[in-house]
Amino acid sequence: MCSGLSECEGAETGVRAPVYGVSPDPGAGSCRARSRVSLSSENSGRRGVDEKLGCALVTAVDSLPAAPVTTAPAPERAEPGRVTLADTVRAYVALTKPRIIELLIITTIPVMFLAKGGVPNLWTVVAVTVGGYLSAGSANALNCWVDRDIDTEMRRTRRRPLAMHTVTPNAAVVFGLVLGVLSTLWLGLAVNWLSSMLALAANVFYVVVYSMILKRRTSQNIVWGGAAGCFPTVIGWTAVTDHLAWPPVVLFLVVFMWTPPHFWSLAMRYREDYAAANVPMLPCVAPERHVAWQMMLYTWATVACSLAVWPVAHTGWVYGVGACVLGLAFLVVAHQLHWQARKGVTGVALKPMRMFHFSNSYLALLFVLLAIDPLVRRF
Repeated sequence: MCSGLSECEGAETGVRAPVYGVSPDPGAGSCRARSRVSLSSENSGRRGVDEKLGCALVTAVDSLPAAPVTTAPAPERAEPGRVTLADTVRAYVALTKPRIIELLIITTIPVMFLAKGGVPNLWTVVAVTVGGYLSAGSANALNCWVDRDIDTEMRRTRRRPLAMHTVTPNAAVVFGLVLGVLSTLWLGLAVNWLSSMLALAANVFYVVVYSMILKRRTSQNIVWGGAAGCFPTVIGWTAVTDHLAWPPVVLFLVVFMWTPPHFWSLAMRYREDYAAANVPMLPCVAPERHVAWQMMLYTWATVACSLAVWPVAHTGWVYGVGACVLGLAFLVVAHQLHWQARKGVTGVALKPMRMFHFSNSYLALLFVLLAIDPLVRRF
Protein backbone atom coordinates (compact mmCIF):
# COMPACT_ATOMS: atom_id res chain seq x y z
CA MET A 1 0.00 0.00 0.00
CA CYS A 2 1.44 3.30 -0.88
CA SER A 3 0.83 6.94 -1.27
CA GLY A 4 -1.23 8.40 -4.08
CA LEU A 5 -0.27 11.74 -3.24
CA SER A 6 7.90 20.79 -0.85
CA GLU A 7 17.55 25.82 -1.60
CA CYS A 8 14.83 26.39 1.29
CA GLU A 9 14.49 28.30 4.47
CA GLY A 10 15.98 25.36 6.31
CA ALA A 11 19.02 25.07 4.07
CA GLU A 12 22.36 26.11 5.40
CA THR A 13 23.98 28.92 3.46
CA GLY A 14 27.05 30.98 4.21
CA VAL A 15 26.86 34.72 3.58
CA ARG A 16 30.15 36.56 3.85
CA ALA A 17 29.88 39.94 5.49
CA PRO A 18 32.00 42.95 4.60
CA VAL A 19 35.49 42.79 6.05
CA TYR A 20 36.33 45.43 8.58
CA GLY A 21 39.84 46.16 9.88
CA VAL A 22 43.23 47.61 8.98
CA SER A 23 45.51 45.62 6.79
CA PRO A 24 49.25 46.18 6.91
CA ASP A 25 50.53 48.35 4.08
CA PRO A 26 53.48 46.64 2.43
CA GLY A 27 54.95 50.03 1.58
CA ALA A 28 54.91 51.35 5.09
CA GLY A 29 58.66 51.16 5.52
CA SER A 30 59.46 52.82 2.21
CA CYS A 31 60.27 56.39 1.48
CA ARG A 32 56.57 57.23 1.51
CA ALA A 33 56.52 56.34 5.19
CA ARG A 34 59.26 58.90 5.80
CA SER A 35 57.33 61.78 4.27
CA ARG A 36 56.83 64.88 6.36
CA VAL A 37 53.83 65.08 8.63
CA SER A 38 52.33 68.54 8.29
CA LEU A 39 50.50 70.25 11.05
CA SER A 40 48.37 73.22 10.10
CA SER A 41 49.05 76.13 12.34
CA GLU A 42 48.95 79.85 12.03
CA ASN A 43 52.30 79.92 13.79
CA SER A 44 54.84 79.61 10.97
CA GLY A 45 57.51 78.89 13.56
CA ARG A 46 55.90 75.56 14.40
CA ARG A 47 55.30 74.67 10.76
CA GLY A 48 57.29 71.47 10.58
CA VAL A 49 57.69 68.42 12.71
CA ASP A 50 60.86 66.52 13.02
CA GLU A 51 61.05 64.03 10.16
CA LYS A 52 62.23 61.21 12.39
CA LEU A 53 59.24 61.65 14.70
CA GLY A 54 56.82 61.51 11.74
CA CYS A 55 58.44 58.38 10.41
CA ALA A 56 58.21 56.74 13.82
CA LEU A 57 54.48 57.54 14.12
CA VAL A 58 53.63 56.13 10.68
CA THR A 59 55.64 52.99 11.35
CA ALA A 60 53.90 52.49 14.69
CA VAL A 61 50.44 52.71 13.13
CA ASP A 62 51.34 50.38 10.27
CA SER A 63 52.67 47.78 12.65
CA LEU A 64 49.31 47.40 14.46
CA PRO A 65 47.73 43.95 13.89
CA ALA A 66 44.78 43.82 11.46
CA ALA A 67 41.31 43.40 12.90
CA PRO A 68 39.99 39.87 12.54
CA VAL A 69 37.92 39.05 9.45
CA THR A 70 34.30 38.44 10.40
CA THR A 71 31.48 36.74 8.48
CA ALA A 72 27.75 36.77 9.00
CA PRO A 73 26.58 33.62 10.72
CA ALA A 74 24.96 31.03 8.47
CA PRO A 75 21.46 29.82 9.29
CA GLU A 76 21.68 27.36 12.12
CA ARG A 77 21.56 23.68 11.39
CA ALA A 78 20.45 21.52 14.25
CA GLU A 79 23.47 20.66 16.36
CA PRO A 80 23.72 17.08 17.63
CA GLY A 81 23.71 18.23 21.23
CA ARG A 82 20.52 20.25 20.73
CA VAL A 83 18.44 17.58 18.96
CA THR A 84 16.22 15.68 21.37
CA LEU A 85 14.83 12.19 20.92
CA ALA A 86 11.38 13.71 20.43
CA ASP A 87 12.73 15.90 17.59
CA THR A 88 14.21 12.87 15.87
CA VAL A 89 11.03 10.82 16.22
CA ARG A 90 8.91 13.68 14.85
CA ALA A 91 11.23 14.03 11.85
CA TYR A 92 11.04 10.35 10.93
CA VAL A 93 7.27 10.26 11.42
CA ALA A 94 6.99 13.29 9.14
CA LEU A 95 8.88 11.38 6.44
CA THR A 96 6.00 8.88 6.31
CA LYS A 97 3.44 11.68 5.58
CA PRO A 98 0.78 10.57 8.09
CA ARG A 99 -1.94 12.85 6.72
CA ILE A 100 -1.79 11.15 3.33
CA ILE A 101 -1.84 7.71 4.93
CA GLU A 102 -5.07 8.57 6.76
CA LEU A 103 -6.90 8.71 3.43
CA LEU A 104 -5.29 5.46 2.30
CA ILE A 105 -6.52 3.71 5.45
CA ILE A 106 -10.01 5.08 4.83
CA THR A 107 -10.04 3.41 1.40
CA THR A 108 -8.81 0.10 2.85
CA ILE A 109 -10.85 -0.77 5.94
CA PRO A 110 -14.34 -0.14 4.46
CA VAL A 111 -13.52 -2.53 1.61
CA MET A 112 -12.83 -5.17 4.25
CA PHE A 113 -16.39 -4.69 5.56
CA LEU A 114 -17.71 -5.07 2.01
CA ALA A 115 -15.64 -8.20 1.38
CA LYS A 116 -16.77 -9.76 4.66
CA GLY A 117 -20.39 -8.70 4.27
CA GLY A 118 -20.24 -7.38 7.82
CA VAL A 119 -17.64 -6.76 10.51
CA PRO A 120 -14.27 -8.27 9.57
CA ASN A 121 -11.95 -10.00 12.02
CA LEU A 122 -10.47 -7.37 14.36
CA TRP A 123 -6.97 -8.84 14.19
CA THR A 124 -7.05 -8.72 10.38
CA VAL A 125 -8.08 -5.06 10.49
CA VAL A 126 -5.26 -4.22 12.91
CA ALA A 127 -2.70 -6.21 10.92
CA VAL A 128 -3.69 -4.56 7.63
CA THR A 129 -3.65 -1.10 9.22
CA VAL A 130 -0.16 -1.62 10.67
CA GLY A 131 1.19 -3.20 7.50
CA GLY A 132 -0.46 -0.57 5.33
CA TYR A 133 1.08 2.25 7.37
CA LEU A 134 4.52 0.67 7.13
CA SER A 135 4.20 0.16 3.38
CA ALA A 136 2.83 3.64 2.64
CA GLY A 137 5.37 5.15 5.04
CA SER A 138 8.14 3.39 3.15
CA ALA A 139 6.92 4.74 -0.19
CA ASN A 140 6.54 8.26 1.19
CA ALA A 141 9.98 8.29 2.82
CA LEU A 142 11.60 7.12 -0.41
CA ASN A 143 9.59 9.72 -2.32
CA CYS A 144 10.99 12.41 0.01
CA TRP A 145 14.47 11.12 -0.79
CA VAL A 146 13.84 11.24 -4.55
CA ASP A 147 12.27 14.71 -4.38
CA ARG A 148 14.67 16.24 -1.85
CA ASP A 149 16.02 18.69 -4.45
CA ILE A 150 12.64 20.07 -5.54
CA ASP A 151 11.14 20.03 -2.05
CA THR A 152 13.47 22.87 -1.14
CA GLU A 153 12.05 24.96 -4.01
CA MET A 154 8.39 24.67 -3.08
CA ARG A 155 6.58 26.50 -0.29
CA ARG A 156 4.30 23.54 0.33
CA THR A 157 7.13 21.08 0.92
CA ARG A 158 10.14 23.08 2.05
CA ARG A 159 9.58 22.22 5.70
CA ARG A 160 9.86 18.48 5.15
CA PRO A 161 12.65 16.76 7.11
CA LEU A 162 15.11 16.44 4.22
CA ALA A 163 14.54 20.00 3.06
CA MET A 164 15.10 21.20 6.64
CA HIS A 165 18.20 18.99 7.07
CA THR A 166 16.71 17.33 10.15
CA VAL A 167 17.24 13.93 8.49
CA THR A 168 20.12 13.09 6.16
CA PRO A 169 19.43 11.64 2.69
CA ASN A 170 21.23 8.40 3.55
CA ALA A 171 19.22 7.98 6.74
CA ALA A 172 15.97 8.64 4.86
CA VAL A 173 16.61 6.03 2.17
CA VAL A 174 17.67 3.43 4.75
CA PHE A 175 14.57 4.21 6.80
CA GLY A 176 12.33 3.85 3.75
CA LEU A 177 13.88 0.54 2.70
CA VAL A 178 13.64 -0.89 6.22
CA LEU A 179 9.96 0.04 6.41
CA GLY A 180 9.41 -1.60 3.03
CA VAL A 181 10.99 -4.87 4.14
CA LEU A 182 9.09 -4.85 7.44
CA SER A 183 5.75 -4.16 5.74
CA THR A 184 6.26 -6.96 3.21
CA LEU A 185 7.11 -9.50 5.90
CA TRP A 186 4.41 -8.29 8.27
CA LEU A 187 1.60 -8.44 5.71
CA GLY A 188 2.82 -11.78 4.40
CA LEU A 189 3.02 -13.44 7.81
CA ALA A 190 0.12 -11.70 9.58
CA VAL A 191 -2.37 -11.40 6.68
CA ASN A 192 -1.52 -13.26 3.45
CA TRP A 193 1.15 -13.13 0.78
CA LEU A 194 -1.18 -11.90 -1.96
CA SER A 195 -1.87 -8.74 0.01
CA SER A 196 1.83 -8.44 0.81
CA MET A 197 2.86 -8.63 -2.86
CA LEU A 198 0.19 -6.12 -3.87
CA ALA A 199 1.48 -3.68 -1.25
CA LEU A 200 5.04 -4.17 -2.46
CA ALA A 201 3.95 -3.59 -6.07
CA ALA A 202 2.23 -0.36 -5.06
CA ASN A 203 5.36 0.77 -3.23
CA VAL A 204 7.64 0.12 -6.21
CA PHE A 205 5.17 1.71 -8.64
CA TYR A 206 4.94 4.91 -6.60
CA VAL A 207 8.67 5.31 -6.01
CA VAL A 208 10.03 4.15 -9.37
CA VAL A 209 7.30 4.70 -11.97
CA TYR A 210 5.78 7.89 -10.55
CA SER A 211 8.51 9.60 -8.52
CA MET A 212 11.54 8.69 -10.64
CA ILE A 213 10.11 8.39 -14.16
CA LEU A 214 6.78 10.16 -14.71
CA LYS A 215 6.69 13.08 -12.30
CA ARG A 216 9.30 15.27 -14.01
CA ARG A 217 8.66 14.14 -17.59
CA THR A 218 4.97 14.46 -18.43
CA SER A 219 1.93 16.53 -17.52
CA GLN A 220 0.00 13.27 -17.24
CA ASN A 221 2.25 12.19 -14.37
CA ILE A 222 -0.46 12.10 -11.71
CA VAL A 223 -2.95 10.36 -14.00
CA TRP A 224 -0.85 7.23 -14.36
CA GLY A 225 1.32 7.62 -11.28
CA GLY A 226 -1.80 8.02 -9.15
CA ALA A 227 -2.58 4.35 -9.75
CA ALA A 228 -0.30 3.58 -6.81
CA GLY A 229 -2.85 5.15 -4.48
CA CYS A 230 -5.59 2.84 -5.79
CA PHE A 231 -4.04 -0.38 -4.46
CA PRO A 232 -5.50 -0.09 -0.93
CA THR A 233 -8.96 -0.93 -2.32
CA VAL A 234 -7.61 -4.22 -3.69
CA ILE A 235 -5.51 -4.98 -0.62
CA GLY A 236 -8.48 -4.51 1.70
CA TRP A 237 -10.42 -7.07 -0.32
CA THR A 238 -7.65 -9.67 -0.60
CA ALA A 239 -6.84 -9.35 3.11
CA VAL A 240 -10.28 -10.82 3.84
CA THR A 241 -10.85 -13.16 0.88
CA ASP A 242 -7.30 -14.01 -0.26
CA HIS A 243 -8.38 -13.63 -3.90
CA LEU A 244 -9.23 -10.92 -6.42
CA ALA A 245 -12.72 -10.11 -7.72
CA TRP A 246 -14.55 -7.43 -9.72
CA PRO A 247 -15.78 -5.22 -6.82
CA PRO A 248 -12.26 -4.15 -5.75
CA VAL A 249 -11.33 -3.60 -9.41
CA VAL A 250 -14.23 -1.17 -9.84
CA LEU A 251 -13.27 0.55 -6.56
CA PHE A 252 -9.72 0.76 -7.90
CA LEU A 253 -11.15 2.67 -10.88
CA VAL A 254 -13.10 5.00 -8.57
CA VAL A 255 -9.90 6.13 -6.88
CA PHE A 256 -8.02 6.18 -10.20
CA MET A 257 -10.54 8.59 -11.76
CA TRP A 258 -10.81 10.64 -8.56
CA THR A 259 -7.05 11.32 -8.30
CA PRO A 260 -6.57 13.81 -11.20
CA PRO A 261 -9.27 16.34 -10.19
CA HIS A 262 -8.20 15.99 -6.57
CA PHE A 263 -4.51 16.57 -7.21
CA TRP A 264 -4.85 19.09 -10.05
CA SER A 265 -6.92 21.35 -7.79
CA LEU A 266 -3.98 21.38 -5.36
CA ALA A 267 -1.53 21.95 -8.22
CA MET A 268 -3.61 24.94 -9.42
CA ARG A 269 -3.20 26.53 -6.01
CA TYR A 270 0.55 25.90 -5.93
CA ARG A 271 1.24 26.29 -9.64
CA GLU A 272 4.13 28.69 -9.07
CA ASP A 273 5.78 26.14 -6.78
CA TYR A 274 5.69 23.38 -9.37
CA ALA A 275 6.86 25.78 -12.07
CA ALA A 276 9.82 26.87 -9.92
CA ALA A 277 10.74 23.21 -9.38
CA ASN A 278 10.33 22.41 -13.12
CA VAL A 279 7.65 19.79 -12.44
CA PRO A 280 5.27 19.77 -15.44
CA MET A 281 1.98 19.38 -13.60
CA LEU A 282 -0.93 20.03 -15.96
CA PRO A 283 -1.85 23.40 -14.35
CA CYS A 284 1.71 24.56 -15.08
CA VAL A 285 1.65 23.77 -18.79
CA ALA A 286 -2.01 24.26 -19.77
CA PRO A 287 -4.51 27.13 -19.41
CA GLU A 288 -6.72 26.97 -16.34
CA ARG A 289 -9.80 26.65 -18.55
CA HIS A 290 -8.39 23.45 -20.06
CA VAL A 291 -7.40 22.08 -16.65
CA ALA A 292 -10.87 22.76 -15.24
CA TRP A 293 -12.40 21.00 -18.27
CA GLN A 294 -10.23 17.94 -17.67
CA MET A 295 -11.11 17.95 -13.98
CA MET A 296 -14.81 18.02 -14.79
CA LEU A 297 -14.47 15.05 -17.17
CA TYR A 298 -12.60 13.00 -14.57
CA THR A 299 -15.22 13.92 -11.97
CA TRP A 300 -17.94 12.53 -14.22
CA ALA A 301 -15.87 9.35 -14.66
CA THR A 302 -15.42 9.09 -10.89
CA VAL A 303 -19.15 9.35 -10.23
CA ALA A 304 -19.92 6.83 -12.99
CA CYS A 305 -17.49 4.29 -11.48
CA SER A 306 -18.86 4.89 -7.99
CA LEU A 307 -22.39 4.09 -9.24
CA ALA A 308 -21.11 0.98 -11.03
CA VAL A 309 -20.10 -0.40 -7.62
CA TRP A 310 -23.79 -0.65 -6.76
CA PRO A 311 -24.64 -3.53 -9.14
CA VAL A 312 -21.16 -5.07 -9.31
CA ALA A 313 -20.69 -5.37 -5.53
CA HIS A 314 -24.40 -5.95 -4.85
CA THR A 315 -24.55 -3.12 -2.36
CA GLY A 316 -27.84 -1.96 -0.86
CA TRP A 317 -29.82 1.26 -0.89
CA VAL A 318 -27.59 2.97 1.71
CA TYR A 319 -24.59 2.98 -0.57
CA GLY A 320 -26.63 3.52 -3.75
CA VAL A 321 -28.54 6.57 -2.54
CA GLY A 322 -25.51 7.98 -0.75
CA ALA A 323 -23.30 7.58 -3.84
CA CYS A 324 -25.90 9.44 -5.93
CA VAL A 325 -26.10 12.35 -3.49
CA LEU A 326 -22.33 12.62 -3.03
CA GLY A 327 -21.76 12.30 -6.77
CA LEU A 328 -24.21 15.08 -7.53
CA ALA A 329 -22.51 17.39 -5.04
CA PHE A 330 -19.08 16.53 -6.47
CA LEU A 331 -20.29 17.32 -9.98
CA VAL A 332 -21.71 20.66 -8.86
CA VAL A 333 -18.33 21.71 -7.40
CA ALA A 334 -16.49 20.58 -10.55
CA HIS A 335 -18.91 22.41 -12.87
CA GLN A 336 -18.67 25.57 -10.79
CA LEU A 337 -14.89 25.54 -11.12
CA HIS A 338 -15.13 24.98 -14.88
CA TRP A 339 -17.76 27.71 -15.27
CA GLN A 340 -15.60 30.22 -13.43
CA ALA A 341 -12.59 29.30 -15.57
CA ARG A 342 -14.65 29.76 -18.75
CA LYS A 343 -15.59 33.26 -17.59
CA GLY A 344 -11.91 34.14 -17.37
CA VAL A 345 -11.48 33.88 -13.61
CA THR A 346 -7.92 32.86 -12.78
CA GLY A 347 -5.60 32.17 -9.88
CA VAL A 348 -6.80 32.13 -6.30
CA ALA A 349 -10.13 33.66 -7.37
CA LEU A 350 -11.00 30.29 -8.92
CA LYS A 351 -10.95 28.79 -5.42
CA PRO A 352 -9.34 25.50 -6.48
CA MET A 353 -8.81 24.49 -2.85
CA ARG A 354 -12.58 24.26 -2.48
CA MET A 355 -12.47 21.43 -5.01
CA PHE A 356 -9.48 19.89 -3.24
CA HIS A 357 -11.10 19.81 0.20
CA PHE A 358 -14.45 18.64 -1.12
CA SER A 359 -12.81 15.80 -3.06
CA ASN A 360 -11.26 14.58 0.21
CA SER A 361 -14.64 14.61 1.92
CA TYR A 362 -16.31 12.94 -1.06
CA LEU A 363 -13.97 9.96 -1.11
CA ALA A 364 -13.99 9.52 2.66
CA LEU A 365 -17.79 9.62 2.89
CA LEU A 366 -18.21 7.31 -0.11
CA PHE A 367 -16.10 4.62 1.53
CA VAL A 368 -17.78 5.11 4.89
CA LEU A 369 -21.08 4.34 3.12
CA LEU A 370 -19.39 1.25 1.71
CA ALA A 371 -18.70 0.03 5.26
CA ILE A 372 -22.11 0.94 6.64
CA ASP A 373 -24.12 -0.65 3.83
CA PRO A 374 -23.44 -4.33 4.66
CA LEU A 375 -24.13 -3.65 8.35
CA VAL A 376 -27.54 -2.16 7.55
CA ARG A 377 -28.41 -5.03 5.20
CA ARG A 378 -27.80 -7.55 7.99
CA PHE A 379 -30.52 -6.03 10.18
